[in-house]
Amino acid sequence: MAILAVLMLFLASCAQIPRSGPVGKSKDESAGNANAPVFFPAAPRPGSTPEAIIEDFYMAGSGYEDDYPVARQYLTQAQSVTWKPDARAIVFRQAKVVKTAVENDFVYELDLAYSVDADGIATQFPPGTKESIPVSVEQVDGQWRISKVPDGTAIPEETFKVIYGAFPIYFYDPTFTYAVPDFRWFIKKKTVKSMTSALLAGPAPYLRGAVVSAFPAGIKLARESVPVVSGAAQVDLSAKELIDASAEDRQRMQNQLALTFRSQPDVINVELRADQDLVRVDDNGSVLPPVLDKNVPAHEIAVSNGDLARYENNRVSPLPDMQSVAALGPRLPAESPVSQTVAFLNGDRTTLYSMEPGQPARLLTTRSTLTRPSFSPRDWVWTAGPGASGATEVVAFQPTKVAPGAAVPSVTLTPPWLSGRTVTEFRISREGTRALVISKVNGKSAVQITGIVRNPDGAPKDLTTPITLLSSTSPDQGTWVDGSTVAVMAPSATTAVVPELLSLASGDPQELPPWDGLTSLSAGNGPDQIFGQSQAGIFQRVGNGWELQLKGPTEPAFPG
Repeated sequence: MAILAVLMLFLASCAQIPRSGPVGKSKDESAGNANAPVFFPAAPRPGSTPEAIIEDFYMAGSGYEDDYPVARQYLTQAQSVTWKPDARAIVFRQAKVVKTAVENDFVYELDLAYSVDADGIATQFPPGTKESIPVSVEQVDGQWRISKVPDGTAIPEETFKVIYGAFPIYFYDPTFTYAVPDFRWFIKKKTVKSMTSALLAGPAPYLRGAVVSAFPAGIKLARESVPVVSGAAQVDLSAKELIDASAEDRQRMQNQLALTFRSQPDVINVELRADQDLVRVDDNGSVLPPVLDKNVPAHEIAVSNGDLARYENNRVSPLPDMQSVAALGPRLPAESPVSQTVAFLNGDRTTLYSMEPGQPARLLTTRSTLTRPSFSPRDWVWTAGPGASGATEVVAFQPTKVAPGAAVPSVTLTPPWLSGRTVTEFRISREGTRALVISKVNGKSAVQITGIVRNPDGAPKDLTTPITLLSSTSPDQGTWVDGSTVAVMAPSATTAVVPELLSLASGDPQELPPWDGLTSLSAGNGPDQIFGQSQAGIFQRVGNGWELQLKGPTEPAFPG
């Protein structure tokens, strides 16, 4: 296999921002991280074999500046004109060129790691996933050149992680209260334009219907660049849609862009323009900025001495104004983040109860087994388990402020992607638009994030087809750590357990320190507030270890 020598130069100087001249003639269409590394791949070598030309062509995909000029040298003139490198980035662990039975036809066989589409939406694949790219060659002036190849590039995983970065673009929950991250992978030097285009194109498939955008359907960039001038990102949009938008919607558009550009050091503020004319965005106080990375309260709900209790500051106290439920053998409790409503399972995890201050426990559902309940910010409490037919169902109830004896609003969902699977964990994200779902089939786990689609009144309507986060273990328990990270593990009362952090911003699991006998996990606000429970007590993650906090309470969980 031919090896392509690549020279990489790390730029140390800051990007020059244009400060004069006609804005409409700006050539800056790739504003981003000026210090991002730049690759300079080698041009075709005289006398190279077809196999070497194909391999070196794909290695030249690292030279993205000025529209991949070196990679185009490996193509025939006609193919060079039509080839669209930005259509897709295929990321591989290993690759080889294989000749087919047809003369001058080859396939580039890959062990696929990621696939990134034109909007930066990445799909991760486990080792052993194969993809074959058909490639045809012909001779031009005595040298082999590629005459037919699909659009897109294919680069090694180690190169991908240097050139590309994961960046959040932001959408809203349906109430415009919370900002929801949608992580995309872009070339680090071309982020501002890429982010803007992706934002206008709408959320990733797993978030469609679960989140909303301030930008109306059909709105587009008026020019193929988003220059950054004196710290202002000039977002030039199609005039009609922008002018027709209400003042509140324009304010939300600006907020949405400002959040999305937070990761870009050169962007200080955002200017909306309609066909190059500056559009004034007045803040009259009617639109509040969305909450970013919603925090959970600092206390946890737990089981202590056979009853529900509050665990806070290493102390255990009774739940305020709550009746005892010791006779029900409570397990795996949950607490609403917005009210005092709580929920819990009975001792054998077959019945879900809710309870409000001053009221007795209310039975919500009974099934052969149920997952730990989880609350959304709208006071819907969720769980999953087999329905009457044995098929997996996800159920949600809204018991808060429902009079005793009255029917509790409820919804039963049967998403097709859970068919045949057993759900072991179902946890709502802090802003309520997504859910962490861990399920099993044939002993193999899948850790997935799904979007929650709601009716106009806020009632759950559907769960979107999820994305999958790859874990190096087979977890069946997990919890949200923040808006982009979950902690998962396979609990064991008798052996050492190694929890993992799985992030929407990274394809690589991060191992947490191992600990003997971990049986449950809880997380507050961020990776520094991760707690584990074993028979020895509740421990908090501290650096590369675990520190004992308190003995006694079990199965703690932060509100949500």
